[in-house]
Amino acid sequence: MHKFYITTIMCLFTLFFTSQNLKSPDNNLDLNFSIDKSGRATYSLNYHNKPVILNSGLGFILKDNVEWMKIDTLDMMNDFTVINVSFDSTDEIWEPVWGEESKIRNNYNEMFVELEQIASQRKVNIRFRLFDDSFGFRYEFPLQENLGSFIIIDEKTEFAMAGDHTAMWIPGDYDTQEYNYTTSRLSEIKQKSIEFNEENVSMYRFSDLGVQTALMMKSDEGLYINIHEAALIEYSAMHLKLNPSNMTFESHLTPDAYGNMVYMNAPHNTPWRTVIVSDDARDILASRITYNLNEPSNIEDTSWIKPTKYMGVWWEMITGQSTWWYTNDLSSVRINETNYDELEPNDSHAANNQKVMRYIDFASKHGFDALLVEGWNIGWEDWFDKKKDYVFDFMTPYPDFDIEKLNNYAREKGISLMMHHETSGAIRNYERHMDEAYSLMNKYGYKSVKSGYVGRIIPAGERHYGQYMVDHYIYAIDKAADYKIMVNAHEAVRPTGVSRTYPNHIGNESARGAEFRGSKLNHTTILPFTRLIGGPMDYTPGIFEMDPRKNRPDFTPNLNETLAPGSVTTTLANQLGLYVIMYSPLQMAADLPKNYMRFSDAFQFIKDVALDWDQSVYLEAEPGEYVTIARKEKGTDNWFVGNSNGYNKRKAEVDFSFLDKNKKYTATIYRDSKDADYAKNPQSYKIENITVTSKSKIKISTVAAGGFAISIFPN
Repeated sequence: MHKFYITTIMCLFTLFFTSQNLKSPDNNLDLNFSIDKSGRATYSLNYHNKPVILNSGLGFILKDNVEWMKIDTLDMMNDFTVINVSFDSTDEIWEPVWGEESKIRNNYNEMFVELEQIASQRKVNIRFRLFDDSFGFRYEFPLQENLGSFIIIDEKTEFAMAGDHTAMWIPGDYDTQEYNYTTSRLSEIKQKSIEFNEENVSMYRFSDLGVQTALMMKSDEGLYINIHEAALIEYSAMHLKLNPSNMTFESHLTPDAYGNMVYMNAPHNTPWRTVIVSDDARDILASRITYNLNEPSNIEDTSWIKPTKYMGVWWEMITGQSTWWYTNDLSSVRINETNYDELEPNDSHAANNQKVMRYIDFASKHGFDALLVEGWNIGWEDWFDKKKDYVFDFMTPYPDFDIEKLNNYAREKGISLMMHHETSGAIRNYERHMDEAYSLMNKYGYKSVKSGYVGRIIPAGERHYGQYMVDHYIYAIDKAADYKIMVNAHEAVRPTGVSRTYPNHIGNESARGAEFRGSKLNHTTILPFTRLIGGPMDYTPGIFEMDPRKNRPDFTPNLNETLAPGSVTTTLANQLGLYVIMYSPLQMAADLPKNYMRFSDAFQFIKDVALDWDQSVYLEAEPGEYVTIARKEKGTDNWFVGNSNGYNKRKAEVDFSFLDKNKKYTATIYRDSKDADYAKNPQSYKIENITVTSKSKIKISTVAAGGFAISIFPN
């Protein structure tokens, strides 16, 4: 009788429940939630009465974690009724430890929907939040008798597009994001994917219809739409799979070796699914939904977390002049058994005392905070793709790297060394050594670490973006905080705003950075709308010599030659603009010292540009075409402007109305010369000084793959 009564009440509620609406604080966004005839939860979203997401389904396919070997599934797609709907709102200001601005407004209206599957009596809740520029929702599994420990084998979240939009996308892949972006109609994704021929050291493309987030789209009506996720913790990364018959994306999670997506214990929440939308592309860049949907910092004392400008003994290895490994005499290394003192050095090992000291001298002289040294530790002779568990110990330096001497020397020069931990995908091994490795860093004064996850993950069957690895990345960051160490993770999952919660997570690569020479001309005009939506990228800009052949001592110039294959496709002025465009509290001057000395006047901008900001103003933006951003240095009246341009020459307009109305400023402009050409004359630039005020407006010509940078100091 009791169960009948409850069911009756729920059925009566369903009869009266048709749909619920939620509007953003400024009423620009309108969300509709409803239960369809089959009992499936659905939603739709409008912007200024224009459809953004058509009616889209929600739900899961689960199985019991207790009897996980069985193929029986728990269908949580249909037969739902609404138990309760509640509303709330928030309007607050919070201060990030570092960021694109010193204060962030978190202003949203919320709808919380409690659902129960009638027959099974399993419960799931959905929390929706509408901001003025965006929308987010997540699933919340409450503690309940009928659903405790379970496995998600498919998340069935839909994003039904209102048209065949133009999209900027990379293929859906469980192991890498290091692709060039393709710009195409949604209907062209399958064919373009079939034609895709890029390769990487580890990759697993799961479908010709799969794409990764953050996904950037533009409708024919001029609506900009961005789909991503926020707060990816204890879950696997979400990709999107397109149904071309109706232009509907469905979530596709990264599986483990068994094909399971997520192991979950209630009570627990999923990450947030996010949509940013505007008729102005600049609003996409200005949105802070990804951070706002993450929890506040779990580090009480953040005084040791400092934005960092660094150089590296790195680029000469990337360009093939030097090696990470110490000797050519080994085909196999056994850590703690191989005696390097008995082996012949190869004379090309970059991480040696003399060279590192020269880099320290240069970095110190020019005001840098740190120097990254890769290849310092034993094991690089057979590090890659050998499926070795015990590949590095993160403790033992090569014979020609005196770790104590070099760290002391760096401190004497006023900088610190940056640690490098390449894992080669051997995760158990890294976690085995992590406490000792971080303790070693504390002993010698290292403040930050660049970690790497190159190659296939060990244990076999795990993927870079699966739950196992997502848990590891958070574990490494959290563990580093215990030792007051900042983390810059390369080849890790793309960020989802978790740096708000873990502010010692100061950077990621997780996309195609500068080391991947030969990127498309508009690559850096797309990344701010895609990869950087989730957080800062260690893009490693500042390349002044685009042709790697010319870094070799034996290079013979040929004035008739253009850039070699594998060169950096950019102008020098564009490289300067990236220090503003590609936001990061971790900035690398990636090129060789000798190249900075060749162009010392341009190098000045890299030395001057700030790392942390009070305010950011998005002046011009069109994804894939151009981006122009102005940022005010935190705690000063200094401003910096950056521009990156795509395939077409254009004139950018800089409106200086963001400046203080009562001040005059000296603006130093670093721009493409008239004869600049990314292939034939990439190092042709011009520097000029002008006086500007808040009333000033100037136009600056940019070439294909060109750009400019401006430093602005008050008089």
